[in-house]
Amino acid sequence: MKLSKDKTEIKYNDFLTLKGIPKEVFNYKLGHKFALEWVIDQYQIKTDKRSGIINNPNKLEDEEYIVKLIGKIITVSLETVKIVNNLPDLGLPT
Repeated sequence: MKLSKDKTEIKYNDFLTLKGIPKEVFNYKLGHKFALEWVIDQYQIKTDKRSGIINNPNKLEDEEYIVKLIGKIITVSLETVKIVNNLPDLGLPT
């Protein structure tokens, strides 16, 4: 998986690209990374250099798992940003 430079698309593989990612998704962070970027980073097929063990996050019993997860992360990010933006001003210094 790879996020496009303008962050509006995720190339999932050679035949699937998810388009139309709202820019507001990148207003929600988990620590120092945007939630969507964290998922993209964590859900890569990786091979351990020492052992040769392949870590494949794809679930054979649910081939759409990661695509559904990306949809959920986008929804949570958008809803969280909406909630935070609608919180009342507490008059605290920023």
